[in-house]
This record gives sequence, structure tokens and C-alpha cells, in this order.
Amino acid sequence: MDQTDTPLLQAQVDALRAELEETNRGVLALYAELDAQAEQLREATELKSRFLAYMSHEFRTPISSIRSLTRLLLDHVDGPLTAEQEKQVLFIQQQATEFAEMVDDLLDLAKVEAGRVEISPAWFEMVDLFSALRGMFKPVLTNPEVNLVFEEPQGVPKLYTDDRKLSQVLRNFISNALKFTPKGEVRVSVRREGEDRVTFFVSDTGIGIAPEYQSSLFADFSQVHSPLQKRLRGTGLGLSLSKRLAELLGGSVGLESEPGKGSVFRVTIPVQLGVQAPSSAPPSAPPSAPPSAPPSAPSP
Repeated sequence: MDQTDTPLLQAQVDALRAELEETNRGVLALYAELDAQAEQLREATELKSRFLAYMSHEFRTPISSIRSLTRLLLDHVDGPLTAEQEKQVLFIQQQATEFAEMVDDLLDLAKVEAGRVEISPAWFEMVDLFSALRGMFKPVLTNPEVNLVFEEPQGVPKLYTDDRKLSQVLRNFISNALKFTPKGEVRVSVRREGEDRVTFFVSDTGIGIAPEYQSSLFADFSQVHSPLQKRLRGTGLGLSLSKRLAELLGGSVGLESEPGKGSVFRVTIPVQLGVQAPSSAPPSAPPSAPPSAPPSAPSP
């Protein structure tokens, strides 16, 4: 190599090194900016969660007062009501109930986002869970054309999880199914998946869900657009909250649906939550028979 080329090569190497150092400085600056934005987003999320929790608590007192007053009026404590008055009071009671459900959903969602939801696992029998759910929904089954059916659990072991959180997920699924099933049935069942997981199914013969809405149905404030939806307003938070609660229990949610034929919502969770179980935990149940094919969306 000609000695006259050496300074030129050195200059090129120095220029390349300077360019790399400048690029590294730019990358470091970009990382610092991303970290700052992530911190701002975290603070904004925390503020939002605190605001939702505060407002939810503040709303509960007037809502409870309205519901108590309407109950007193409907019980004719201060005298009988005319037919029109009773109709208006029932309307107020219905709106207050919807408002209370929205507030409860907002408060639960705020707790989940803030990481303040406590999971309290314990062993329990599936029959007890279904019995409690059946009792909860018995007073609200006002449509004689819709039956709520709980299938007897077969070959399903005891679960070690938070039964209250699981019950909340199933209640949301059942409430939605009853709301959007004008005629037919809503069926609740459970099936063992291998040795360590179980899946709960809530199937209905309702209006079904169009494919374009299914992918976003578990997002916050997501709602299906239909004539029935316009009459039965909601917050669009129940399914989102169910998804997050299922994930806290180590599980997942999903659905199959066909417009006009009904829907099947499911939640799959582990038989035993991934924490240290108490020493008094019962022995594992013997393997059950191979599970049957998953239920499909029923026809009217």
C-alpha cells in the first residue's frame, strides 16, 4: 500500500468512528426519551385509576339513596301510587341499577389497572359455585321464554383459585347472555382440559355477534351494535373486566358466535392457581374420561 494512502484511510476510519459515536448518542437519547414517556404514561394511568376509584366511591352514596327511595315508594310505605307513578318509579329504579352496575365495573377496572386486586385462592367444589350462581340469578329471571340451565359437573376436580373472581367472570357472561337472548336458553357448563385446566362455557340461543365485532369485544367500552343493544344499554366494561380477572387467575377467555344462532363464551383457568397451596390441600382427583368436543353455538 502506498504510504500516501495511510492518512486517507485513517481519516475515513476516524469519520466512521465519529459517525458511530453520534449514532450511539442518538440511540441513548431516544431510549431516555422513551423511558420518560413510559414514566409519564404510567403516571397518567395511575392518576386515571385513582380518579375512577375516587369518583366511583363518591357516586355510590347517591345511587344507594335513590335505590332505597324507589324501593320505599314501590313498597307503598307512604301510601299507594297511581299506575303512571309506579311506572315512572320503576323506570328510575332501573336507571339507578344500571348506573350502580357501571360504577361497580369502573371501580373494579380501576383496581385491576392499579394492581390493587387481591387474589385469595382456596379449595372449593364446582357444585357449590354453580349452586351459588343459580341462587343469584333466580330473582332476575323475569323472561318466561328464557331458561337458565346449569349442567351437573362431571369428572371435574376441586379447584384451588379465587372463587369470587371466577364467579364475577361467570356472572358477567351469564348476565350478557340473558340480556341478549330474547327466547330459548342460557346454558352453563364446565369441562376438564387435560390434568391441570378446566374450561367454563356459557352458551346461549340469542342474537349472536357479527364477526367484525368479535375481535374487539373484550376491549374497554366495546359494544355490539344491534337493535337490542340500543334498548339494553351498558358500559361495555363487563367483558373487558372479565378478561383481566381471568388473566389474574392464570387463565384466558374466548368466544364463538354466529349472528342469529347464539354465542358461546368461555373462560379457561388452571385447576390450581400458581401459588403455594396449603398443606391440607386435597389429593388430586383421578384422571377423568377424555373430554368431549367443545360445545358449539346452539341454534334457536
